[in-house]
Amino acid sequence: MTMYAALLRGINVSGHKKVPMAELRTLLTELGHGDVRTHLQSGNAVFSSASDDENALAAELEQAIEKRFGFPVPCLVRDGGYLAAVAAACPFPAAELEGRQLHITYYGQPVDAERFAGIDAAAFLPEEFRLGDRALYLYTPDGLGRSKLAGALFRPALNKGRIATSRNWNTVVKLVEMTASTGTAHDGARA
Repeated sequence: MTMYAALLRGINVSGHKKVPMAELRTLLTELGHGDVRTHLQSGNAVFSSASDDENALAAELEQAIEKRFGFPVPCLVRDGGYLAAVAAACPFPAAELEGRQLHITYYGQPVDAERFAGIDAAAFLPEEFRLGDRALYLYTPDGLGRSKLAGALFRPALNKGRIATSRNWNTVVKLVEMTASTGTAHDGARA
C-alpha cells in the first residue's frame, strides 16, 4: 500500500464550496482507501491505496466529491515519496524561515519554465520563486497575503488549463510526516 496526499483546491474558503473534513474522510473510506486522515480545513487528506495511478485516484475523488457535494473540486494526488522529495529539494532555507514565508504550489503536470519567462523576477525582490518538476517554490518574506509576486505568478492567464494548489511550508512538512507513516491521527481526525 502506498500513502498519498489528496490536495483539494479552493474548498472551505469564505463559506464557499464547503466540504467538511469528516465527510471527506468518510468519502475516501467509502472509495476503499485506508489510513484516512485530514489536516486542517483547507482540503488536505492522506490515505493509503494499492493503486499506483495518482491521476486515476484524483479523477475518482473529483467525481465522488461532485456527486456528493454538487460542485466540482479540482484535486491533485501525490504519493508520500514525491512530497518528501519536493520538500527536500526546496531551494530556500526552509529551516530559517517562518512557515508563512514559504509556499509550494503543486501542479497537475510538469511546470513549463517558458510560461513564467515573462515575469521580471528582479522587480519583485526580496520575494523570489523557483521552479521544480511539478512544483513552484515561492518565498514571500511578508507572507502570501501581501505578496505582489504571488499575484503575478497565479494570474489566470498564466495558469490557464492547469490545476494548481498551494500550501504553506508548515502544511507541506505536516503532509510529508503524515504520508511517511500510518496510524497516527492528527487533530483527532481519523476515519
